[in-house]
Amino acid sequence: MTDAIDETPSDETQAAEPTAQPAPAAPREKADGATRQDPLWRELDGLRRHVQRQILGQEALVERLLIALLADGHLLVEGAPGLAKTSAIKALASGLEADFHRIQFTPDLLPADLTGTEIYRPHDGSFRFDRGPIFHNLLLADEVNRAPAKVQSALLEAMGERQVTVGRETFALPALFLVMATQNPIEQEGTYPLPEAQLDRFLMHVRVDYPDGQTERAILRLHRSAAQAGEAPAEPPVRVGQTTVFLARRRLLDLYMSPDVEDYLVHLVLATRSPQAYGPSLAGWLRFGASPRATLALDRCARAHAWLAGRDYVSPEDVQLVAPDVLRHRLLLGYEAQAEGRAVDGFIAELLGCVPVP
Repeated sequence: MTDAIDETPSDETQAAEPTAQPAPAAPREKADGATRQDPLWRELDGLRRHVQRQILGQEALVERLLIALLADGHLLVEGAPGLAKTSAIKALASGLEADFHRIQFTPDLLPADLTGTEIYRPHDGSFRFDRGPIFHNLLLADEVNRAPAKVQSALLEAMGERQVTVGRETFALPALFLVMATQNPIEQEGTYPLPEAQLDRFLMHVRVDYPDGQTERAILRLHRSAAQAGEAPAEPPVRVGQTTVFLARRRLLDLYMSPDVEDYLVHLVLATRSPQAYGPSLAGWLRFGASPRATLALDRCARAHAWLAGRDYVSPEDVQLVAPDVLRHRLLLGYEAQAEGRAVDGFIAELLGCVPVP
């Protein structure tokens, strides 16, 4: 699999800089090289390559998983069965010093099956809290839309508050806590759509598609050779510690973001609330725009994307590349747009074309 590509600022970004004192290329190249020499970056890049060796054809999903890990957020992944969604987070967990648990959401699931329950101890007449699977570092909520609303709310509340309250006691979740929830877009019978008002608890909503023919042949050969050799999934040379992840999260905050890029990021979100002010082609699409939580998510994801690319600054391209996944689940189409068969992704494409790029 390929390593992260070293992105350079586009012509538009360079044009936005003062012509009297153009930014020299050499310092930026030196800064990029320094980022790639950072031991933290090398460890996370090794983790990325470890996952990509096992998950073929889903580079975007692997990158989004790492962005969520670095940005301290959660993922909602939508795609047909058999697209390596479960395998991707299992491969990520195998490369981290963290525990992993998968829970299959079903219509008869109860909130206590997720958060835990109090167990009565008859020998002393007391109750002891038995922690549920949500207390693991990495949690796969498989087919989250098959569980009723009360179970979904328990999950979303824990994701937002980072704690679970049972009776009069509150239990903190692990400092490293990542939820990847999946939903199957094929079947709608027997499912419970996630509450639209609570969907923004997820950092990103990622859609995965089928691989191309060449990648599918590579997948076939990989699984055939593994079955013939009777080999277990490859173990990473070194598992990334939780302290490394926490230090990398701090490193993201040190990345340089120019005021122009910051304004661009903010205007992208503002344009979802007052779309007509940014262009006539945006009018009539939305019923509700994105909240300030989207601005925070866009900032964190753009910083993580830039750092994973080996740069110490955030470019407009970083914002544009993560914007669809950050905004997709935070926008509600208007009734007319739905009747005309429009999609949220269409609005985001129009949005990125209408808001001026610095």
